[in-house]
Amino acid sequence: MTPQTHYERLGGETKVQQLVDRFYDHMDELPETYGIRKLHAEDLSGSRQKLFDFLTGWLGGPQLYVEKHGHPMLRQRHIHFPIGDSERDQWMHCMQLALDEVVADASLRAELYQAFMKVAQHMRNQAGHPH
Repeated sequence: MTPQTHYERLGGETKVQQLVDRFYDHMDELPETYGIRKLHAEDLSGSRQKLFDFLTGWLGGPQLYVEKHGHPMLRQRHIHFPIGDSERDQWMHCMQLALDEVVADASLRAELYQAFMKVAQHMRNQAGHPH
């Protein structure tokens, strides 16, 4: 029987932690993601823990975030951060790199990328700037 949730397909807690760690490592190291890095605290450990807790539940594992913080209400929790196309694209760049490194299964990687893109689009709270 094939595992049903993205959490199980990904490889559970260990793989979610790797994804989160690689995501924030890229955000911390890449000059092109300075725009979103500066929106975060200097110490990323709190962000790492919250994203791990959120993704664990979002992917179909234990609802760690909800147990600790209540409903994620992602857009509301991020509303005081200016998130436009550039911030969305920087966030997705970090996540794409992390997915490429952590997720071996190409179809799962593509599914997760699409799911993350939907969330990232939803998080935008600034008008787009036409190029």
